[in-house]
Amino acid sequence: MSLHPSGVSPRPPLRVPVLLRSCHPEPALAVTVFVTALAVAGGRGAAGAALVAGAVLAGQLSVGWCNDAADARRDTVCGRRDKPVATGELPPGTVAVAAGAALGLCVPLSLLSGAAAGAVHLGGVAAGWAYNLGLKRTVLSPLPYAVGFGSLPAFVTLGPPSRSWPAWWAVTGAALLGVGAHVVNVLPDIEDDLATGVTGLPQRLGRAACRWTAPFVMLAAVGVLVVGPPGAVGTSGRVLAVVAGAVAVVGTAVPSAAGGRWPFRAAIVVAGTAVTQLLLTGSDMA
Repeated sequence: MSLHPSGVSPRPPLRVPVLLRSCHPEPALAVTVFVTALAVAGGRGAAGAALVAGAVLAGQLSVGWCNDAADARRDTVCGRRDKPVATGELPPGTVAVAAGAALGLCVPLSLLSGAAAGAVHLGGVAAGWAYNLGLKRTVLSPLPYAVGFGSLPAFVTLGPPSRSWPAWWAVTGAALLGVGAHVVNVLPDIEDDLATGVTGLPQRLGRAACRWTAPFVMLAAVGVLVVGPPGAVGTSGRVLAVVAGAVAVVGTAVPSAAGGRWPFRAAIVVAGTAVTQLLLTGSDMA
């Protein structure tokens, strides 16, 4: 049996719910639901949307498990009670195997949407792995988030029935949402990150700067997705933009308890609001 990074053997037996807690379930499910909804709206049909959902979920699971496996020692040192690997409930090797299995499943599921769509999605997943395995410690840390989120509209539109590149505003808005998610995700852990050598761009900017940068980036994303599609901005667009703005500011600018995950949950709500706007207006991303 593999030893926990602290040198203590993890507590058996392995439970599936514990493994699922280690995959970052909230963002994994949120991203899967949002992209699947866009696939349905884009005319993929039930079978096509199911393939999109399976590919996106597998990719998100692989990135989440890769993150916990790669951060096992750091999370243990920081006393992360929300990470099963850090608490000894899961051995790092098990999470690494789960990440590899999910990635292996993601490849054929992605390619079933077509070579171009599959390649774009796998590129986005690879960006997530690159972040976990090194880029998170560099000034380029927002780049994998921008690439990963920005690839999702292309995964939808490059598959059937349109098989075309997405509109500029779809990619730009999604990429900005990814960068905003990155900034809010590190907010609760900036001090621990710096103490353990994780010096990405948000950590270098500092907590105060990130607390105001995050809502600005997320509002920019919503703005692009509201005004980018052709046609006049309707009442629903204005209302949803106001709601997204309020959530972004309150969720990130207002101080929260140390280690709290509400800023990231606020980013998920903002992303959901942006997707809702696209669905209500029937905007074609292709």
